[in-house]
Amino acid sequence: MCISRVPERRCGKSSFLAVTGKRPDMGKYAIYYHKITTEYEKIIIIVRKNMLNTVYQLKRPRQFEVVFKEAGLEPDRILVRPSRLSICHADQRYYQGSRPEEVLRVKLPMALIHEGTGRVIYDPTGQFAVGDAVVMIPNLPMEQDAYIGENYLRSSRFRASGVDGFLQEYIQTVPERVVLLPEGIHPSVAAFTELVSVAYHALGRLFAFSHGRMEQAAVWGDGNLGYVTALLLRYLRPEAHLTVIGTHEEKLSYFTFADETMLTTQLQDDFTFDHALECVGGPAAPSAINQIISHIRPEGTVGLLGVTEELAPVNTRMVLEKGLRMIGSSRSGRADFTGLLELYSRYPQLVSYLENIVGEEFVVRDIKDIRNAFEADIHKLMGKTIMVWSE
Repeated sequence: MCISRVPERRCGKSSFLAVTGKRPDMGKYAIYYHKITTEYEKIIIIVRKNMLNTVYQLKRPRQFEVVFKEAGLEPDRILVRPSRLSICHADQRYYQGSRPEEVLRVKLPMALIHEGTGRVIYDPTGQFAVGDAVVMIPNLPMEQDAYIGENYLRSSRFRASGVDGFLQEYIQTVPERVVLLPEGIHPSVAAFTELVSVAYHALGRLFAFSHGRMEQAAVWGDGNLGYVTALLLRYLRPEAHLTVIGTHEEKLSYFTFADETMLTTQLQDDFTFDHALECVGGPAAPSAINQIISHIRPEGTVGLLGVTEELAPVNTRMVLEKGLRMIGSSRSGRADFTGLLELYSRYPQLVSYLENIVGEEFVVRDIKDIRNAFEADIHKLMGKTIMVWSE
């Protein structure tokens, strides 16, 4: 791909000549124009119709490699140039090799990252303008079902989990798998929209399946997922008394919007609530789930968001005695992205709170930069590590 800024009067085939030094074969190239600064200047984006895409795949734990894949332009697919990518804990499980060996053998090599934003550089459908900022949706549904959500269909595919993620020079996808990014949102907050959409989706399920009383609500987990889930709950159910339970006082200090925070060792027998969300995951998940079961009021609903590789023993006797509902939630769909972005527009202060968990930002140009970002992310206490894709 060639990008060049030239005066407006030179747009067209003569611009191609100025950029490449040769006359274009219009059977091989598509030329798109995007106005950028003044009426006299445009950016010319020349996309080869059969081009090689640079994909940064994880070959084995802690080892990336560059792979070139042919990407032919399709009449129903757009091209997006990634702008900012956010590292998720799921990416780290692949990078550090903490997934089971049999999973790594099947999934790798694969490009990581399922949270990110980009700019449209090619759209033959006309739904987007070249240069539009978009949030990319990693879920790739293969079918529609009247009853089952796109993120639960077993036929759906998911980027960075069996198919290449966003760690590529260009993303080729259908227009429905991106959402136009509203103006004014912090670009690094926008990068982890997918993470927040997962919490938005889980809360929607909790509200749908639980009884209507929510005088007191609790969130277990003091990490990034716990933070965004508790924050959305604060805005979606402002009347509820919100308690966040965790294991690190320093991390709990981020939750300034909550009514109270507690360490797991501080819970008293008389501490109760109507509904709860578990955002712990990992080996601590069983303890968190069983603490919730012990303290939740009868007929409460528990939303499960944390991912663990091991089976979690659960106190089923108390689940039965209290008549509890336990609702699992995983990933999100397009409706969650659009609903969340509308929420951002309605509550700008919500976005300001999310800026508190923007961590270190790395300008990424090559494999060394990518590795540095992943290594630094391992050692952070709190927050999201952002990779700024270099032009």
